[in-house]
Amino acid sequence: MEKQRNLILAVVLMGLLLIGWDYGIAYFYPQPKGKPVASAPAANPAAPTTDGPPAKPTREGGLQAPADVALEQKDLSQALSAGNRVSIDAPGLKGSINLVGGVVDDLTLVRHRETIDKASPPVRLFSPAGTPAQHFAQVGWLGQNGIAAPNGQTVFTAQGTKLTPATPVTLTWSNATGQTYALRYAIDENYMLTVTQSVTNAAPTAASVAPFARINRTDKTMSQDTWQVHSGPIGAFDGSVNFSNNYTDVAKAGSVAPAGAANWIGFTDIYWLSALIPADGSAKPTADFRSLGNSLFAADLIWPAASVAPGQTQSQTLRLFAGAKENNVLEAYEKQGVTHLSLSIDWGWFRWFEKPIFWLLDSLFHGVKNFGLAIILLTLLVRGMMFPVAQRQFASMAAMRALQPKMKAIQERYKDDKAQAQQEIMKLYKEERVNPLAGCLPIFLQIPVFFALYKVLVLTIEMRHQPFVLWIKDLSAPDPLHVLNLFGLLPFTPPSFLAIGVLAIILGVTMWLQFKLQPAAMDPAQQQIMGLMPWMMMFVMAPFASGLLLYWITSNLLTIAQQRYLYSRHPQLKAQAAKDQQNLDRSAARNTPSNAKPKNK
Repeated sequence: MEKQRNLILAVVLMGLLLIGWDYGIAYFYPQPKGKPVASAPAANPAAPTTDGPPAKPTREGGLQAPADVALEQKDLSQALSAGNRVSIDAPGLKGSINLVGGVVDDLTLVRHRETIDKASPPVRLFSPAGTPAQHFAQVGWLGQNGIAAPNGQTVFTAQGTKLTPATPVTLTWSNATGQTYALRYAIDENYMLTVTQSVTNAAPTAASVAPFARINRTDKTMSQDTWQVHSGPIGAFDGSVNFSNNYTDVAKAGSVAPAGAANWIGFTDIYWLSALIPADGSAKPTADFRSLGNSLFAADLIWPAASVAPGQTQSQTLRLFAGAKENNVLEAYEKQGVTHLSLSIDWGWFRWFEKPIFWLLDSLFHGVKNFGLAIILLTLLVRGMMFPVAQRQFASMAAMRALQPKMKAIQERYKDDKAQAQQEIMKLYKEERVNPLAGCLPIFLQIPVFFALYKVLVLTIEMRHQPFVLWIKDLSAPDPLHVLNLFGLLPFTPPSFLAIGVLAIILGVTMWLQFKLQPAAMDPAQQQIMGLMPWMMMFVMAPFASGLLLYWITSNLLTIAQQRYLYSRHPQLKAQAAKDQQNLDRSAARNTPSNAKPKNK
């Protein structure tokens, strides 16, 4: 009975930890929000509107409304075929720079596909202004004291025809008063562009300009912003990553300036990030998030105005990250001086434990080349490390079984004084050196592993679109085969709370077998609870990632094998438990109405 009570307690605590931790932290320790401030005005084309309510964001993001998807294909084709572009061809990114405005507005991610179909197109991150999926980066200047500076309609001249890791490209434009503006773009093997913006003053008097950089995007393509994973405005300020703002906050405030100097600023989805990174050692820019209306938002960096003397050139460098949040890539950029860029992955408060689990899982994957097998191996390692604890658990259970007669005697002696009975039982535990909570220790040790794996499967792009075997094509997504639509034969998708898949059924069966192999004595109410629990958990876990269900199924199977082994090592425990169970069954049978004596008429 103690073991079953501990198991119920552990499952309840696991659910509370999984659902309530981040919510509680956010409630009791909210992050401070910056005061709204005004920022420099800029012309921004309005995104096209569509009728009807906005579509609900998905986990991966992207346009959802059919009208938007169709319009995006049409507008994108027109924008990219209009000319005035310098192509981008790098191992991580492909696309083009628009010479009109000198903006980076066409980027696709070479290593990531839109769907699990390997023939599907690469993920598009940047789209030109005016398209439904508008998302681009602009680097430029604000002219001071009447000095003309390039704007969104300025046509730059390109020196170079293709931007590659080996061939940077420079865009230039000169005004009528002697100032020449230049944007030198360089790109690396992954997702980082380096932009050097310079102003050369050939006029006889000094010229004053204020450099700026901006990421402009729509929230129509955002991924889900939930209690566990942040999607929306993001940045690192004074070495601390700020997840506190979302699109709704910025839309209500109009403009939000987080406190502290910006290490980087931009927008994140679950898997993708676009961020501006000012160079260290230069003048500190002001940073803010702005709502531009019509579902458009901007992340701005604006530097103080600089005076360029006659015959001199003023220049500065910043970096633009636009790509997938691959942990190894982000950590490599951190080593290059980008503060906490890897924390754009919303690990949360348990990152000290989640990142080692991710490292171990990723290392196993590189060894076996299958994430499903890597999850199984991870489970074997975890359970192997906890096997000595399980042995101590069973030893404790055996000791508890030996104390059952003494505990029953105490309960009978103090049946009218529950408090005194509890005191005597605790005294007995102390005298016999038995810990009644030892039975749930292995379960408590598994909770951090379970939660860490859950976060890893939800957060990390390394798990995205990773297959296992047969019908499991994406371990980061729920099981696609559902009972209610006859495993895909019927043309409809059940609601999430009824989407019971094959893995969820296997999970329920293995939990049921696990409980059946624990012949622990319990009262009828506990028997009913434990009888229902496997099937309740089947419904609860069905919408979770397939990889998480695979972990739990493997853990259940190992628990069953471990129980059989340890019962073979402690036959007296199983025999005593079976005897107690038979006694309870007989007692319950005697108390059923069918066995009650009929009353005399």
